[in-house]
Amino acid sequence: MSFRPLIRRAVAVFRRSSADREEAATSSVDTGVDVDRSHVQNSKTDGERTPHPEEALPNNGAELPGVPYDELQSGVQQAEAVAATWSKPTLVFVFINIWFLYFVYAWVSSVNTSLSSYVASSFQQHSLSGLPTAVADAFSAAVFLPVAKMMDTWGRAEGFFLMSLCATIGLVLMASCDSFAIYCAANVFYYFGFSGMEFCVDVITADISQLKNRALAYAFTSSPYIITAFAGPKVADQFYAHTGWRWAYGTFAIIFPVVAAPLFFVLKFNLAKAKKGNAVVVKENSGRNFFQSVWFWILEFDVIGVFIFTAGLLLFEIPFDIASEAPEGWGTDYIIAMIVVGFSMLFFFILYERFIAPTPLLPYQFLTNRTVVGACLLDATYQLSNYCWNNYFQNFLQVVNDLSIADSGYIVNTFDVVSGVLLFFVGAAIRKTGRFKWLLYISVPLYILGQGLMIHFRRPDQKVGYQVMCQIFLSVGGSIFIIVEQLAILAAVDHQHVATALALLNVVGTIGDSAGLTICTAIWSNTFRKALIARLPDLSNLDAIYEDVNTQLSYAVGTPTRIAIQDAYSYTQIRLLATGLGIMVLAFAWTLMIKDINVKKVAQVKGVVF
Repeated sequence: MSFRPLIRRAVAVFRRSSADREEAATSSVDTGVDVDRSHVQNSKTDGERTPHPEEALPNNGAELPGVPYDELQSGVQQAEAVAATWSKPTLVFVFINIWFLYFVYAWVSSVNTSLSSYVASSFQQHSLSGLPTAVADAFSAAVFLPVAKMMDTWGRAEGFFLMSLCATIGLVLMASCDSFAIYCAANVFYYFGFSGMEFCVDVITADISQLKNRALAYAFTSSPYIITAFAGPKVADQFYAHTGWRWAYGTFAIIFPVVAAPLFFVLKFNLAKAKKGNAVVVKENSGRNFFQSVWFWILEFDVIGVFIFTAGLLLFEIPFDIASEAPEGWGTDYIIAMIVVGFSMLFFFILYERFIAPTPLLPYQFLTNRTVVGACLLDATYQLSNYCWNNYFQNFLQVVNDLSIADSGYIVNTFDVVSGVLLFFVGAAIRKTGRFKWLLYISVPLYILGQGLMIHFRRPDQKVGYQVMCQIFLSVGGSIFIIVEQLAILAAVDHQHVATALALLNVVGTIGDSAGLTICTAIWSNTFRKALIARLPDLSNLDAIYEDVNTQLSYAVGTPTRIAIQDAYSYTQIRLLATGLGIMVLAFAWTLMIKDINVKKVAQVKGVVF
């Protein structure tokens, strides 16, 4: 039995009166702006509504009926109204601002990748350098669906502002932390904020680009990584050598808000312009008193569903990150309790959204759509496989191949260079053919080949050029995964659910990389120390070598201790890679699930868009 119709009937009284007033206001107003208002609902005697003219979208290849404009959530209405009223120069400015946002984020990400192990080592916790990121990923996974609902309900600008604020707080905490615990908390704000900010920008990019051009739009906005892939590690090296790692984060805590502010103000200014010209139906507080407004937003935001999902996901994920530090490991009572309660809440969340929620976060038919499910599983598999080994790769290059922070960073950032160039060609190919699935038949085998070769070349006696070759293979495959996953899931939904679909993809992917980091930390903790004990000629400095990368690098190349450390790295890395490779084989099955939708035939957005 479904309770949703009963709940809808219970709240229909105060909604009906508000809707009547909105229709009367809409039909009696002179717009004053050259905007197509044919899709706005006028009064009809038969109760039917006029659909948005360009919102018929495919679901498993079939056309879906469009969502009437006045039934769209407020944030989606605002996005459509803004796109309908702003000018082409404004659109160009927004894309340029997004490019600079990604430019700053790419700088921060590259610097953080290069310095994170040194930050952990400064607190004598090198073996747990992956733990702060894993814990932060658990919180990041929980943020996407609530932020998506916020953007759909309140507006794109509000969601972007909140996430940018969290990112700035994270940078400030990173620069000022004085213990490993505070560093972990700083990572939560850092990843929470920047992951959410990047998600908001992806949604905004989807709002202002046609589906057939979206791969090109994403290629443009992510192209700054080409620059920071080379400059980022060098800057990190200079910061560490001259001012210390704290100023590396402090500098960007000043720069990032300055770059983020213009996008927020442009969105708010053009929304005000659209409202002034009556290009958007204003739903807020229309004829409702305070209590009715509170109840209205509780329903619209799906507060109960958001709470169940967020709490359940955090309770389920965090034990995987902290179990190694618990008194009795996996047998600790609170670890078991958190997993059981978290899983139960996630299971109840599915039932609640399916049968009870009056405004579900995502319609049930999308959760059973094979393209949506296939794209999410492919992303989770890719992220899990990658993070099984990637966290200690830069340290491997420094200790085993004797590379500097900058030189090792260049190799680690191979993905950014390759994807930054390749995605333009991928986007152009998708725009030309209208198809995207064929790219997976190339990228999946290539990625598995690259990861398999890394197992062979991840040894002290191998030249670093082989590592670069393998990274190129992985970069080609991985960059195609990311763009195809986004395009596939967006092609399977309408504009009403773009933010939620992207949020679902990000949630599953973030769970994947968090699980990968957890597996990586567990394997490292259980193999690297044992490998050191078996190989070191002198165990007197074992703890320092295990916990501090600077101590590892302090032994000259060619000495018995350095050779022992290098052998231990190789022994552990091979096992990390083998685990990731075994997981990645699942990608073949997920590829078959994804339907090859023709993006040329999907009209998802309208107005002044790319």
